[in-house]
Amino acid sequence: MTTLSGKHSGANRLAVAAASVLTLAVAGCAVGPDFMRPDPPRVEGYLEKSAAAPAHEYPAGDDAQRFVAGMDIPGQWWTLFHSQPLNELIDQAFKANPDLQAAQAALRSARETLHAGQGAALPGIDAGFQPTRQKISAGTVSSSAANGAAIYNLHTAQVSVGYAPDLFGGVRRGIESLHAQSEFQRFQLEAAYLSLASNVANAAVQEASLRGQIAATREIIGIDKKLLEMLQRQHSLGESTMADIAIQEAALAQVQATLPALEKQLAQQRDMLAVLAGRFPGEEQAARFDLASLQLPRTLPLSLPSKLVSQRPDVRAAEENLHSASAQVGIATANRLPGITLSATLGSTAYEISQLFNAGTGFWMLAGGLAQPIFHGGSLLHQQRAAEAAYEQAAAQYRGTVLSAFREVADTLHAIQADSNAYNAALAAQRAAEKSLLIATRQLELGDISRMTLLLARQSCLQARLNVVQAQANRLGDTIALFQALGGGWWNRSDSLASDRQGETGNGG
Repeated sequence: MTTLSGKHSGANRLAVAAASVLTLAVAGCAVGPDFMRPDPPRVEGYLEKSAAAPAHEYPAGDDAQRFVAGMDIPGQWWTLFHSQPLNELIDQAFKANPDLQAAQAALRSARETLHAGQGAALPGIDAGFQPTRQKISAGTVSSSAANGAAIYNLHTAQVSVGYAPDLFGGVRRGIESLHAQSEFQRFQLEAAYLSLASNVANAAVQEASLRGQIAATREIIGIDKKLLEMLQRQHSLGESTMADIAIQEAALAQVQATLPALEKQLAQQRDMLAVLAGRFPGEEQAARFDLASLQLPRTLPLSLPSKLVSQRPDVRAAEENLHSASAQVGIATANRLPGITLSATLGSTAYEISQLFNAGTGFWMLAGGLAQPIFHGGSLLHQQRAAEAAYEQAAAQYRGTVLSAFREVADTLHAIQADSNAYNAALAAQRAAEKSLLIATRQLELGDISRMTLLLARQSCLQARLNVVQAQANRLGDTIALFQALGGGWWNRSDSLASDRQGETGNGG
């Protein structure tokens, strides 16, 4: 970059111009609405009073789940299921999932765009050097060179400064909008982390459920085959009819038809887990999940309703979208008001490079401009109205996101209560079936019943076990849904963006 010569008059004028610019900038105001963070909803709970369970406790056999109001959510909430393979799989997904990597890149892009936009508030400085060699026509045009030569060189070095004072805050509103968009991407990234962890955990639970259902179904098929063989032997002895055999064949075929669908779902769940972890479905996966390896958390957090809007990443993203729309109104308003541009140039021109910045070679220029939009076909007015309508749209979307967040929490609480009741019923049915099977086994030993009656009792017991497996999976899945609905504790996760939260503490506040 060229070093400027010490021209006192030019430097003084530049200093005066800079001081004037700073005075105007400080005196300027930012038009448009000043964004205020929406107040949290003034509600006391998630459920109707008639629907709320006493003390927020939904007992379920020996695995009672208890809610603790105001309890904070762990950053790695999935560790509460006490499954090391699940922990490792989620860690792998955080490192290799392409959707998460795309969200991370989107955040980096938004932040770089913000940094680029912040430069608009500062003066622009450019340096230039232009060497030329010129020949003029002899005899008709006089040479501009001091020695009258027809061919001469000219070297020009200069520094230019341009600045547009932000009198009405259009630039500041633009930076405000870019900052909000950067924060929007930050919360989108946190939502991606939460969704990924929830999807992996749900897929693991579904795999465990399918394995349990497949095992029970295969045992039921084995019993049905034994019953069919027994009926066929009795028919050969004249003790049963073809109608009895046909009924049992239909029952066997019906159960056998459910097995391929379960096996297909299991294979698809394995493929889903691989892709979520950033792997190809054909790659070998060490993790295998069954219900015995997943423990149901007994103590569950229940965030205060006033905290939910600050914990949910989707609500925070909608809030930042509203903030950006508010700033856009200010930008559109400022575009209709006068604008000032200031520029200054200082440089030197010489025939030889060695003569640059010598006495008598310097030049300078100061310029200012004022522009007031007069007529643009109504486009500026309609752009402002469009920005105002977009702000109203973003406000409505924010309210809709908040309502959806509360609905998801309420739905999950209803589901957990229903799951508890279903699990209790399924567990009671299983215990009754096991008791019936035990009685049938003793009666068979005493010769009071036939072997077919025993097989029927065992079949009923396996069907009850199948129902328990499905009820267990539902409880695990809806517990995962609760952690997701409450925000997932991203503010407590060690690898989150907590360092960028600008003073937010506790419960995502």
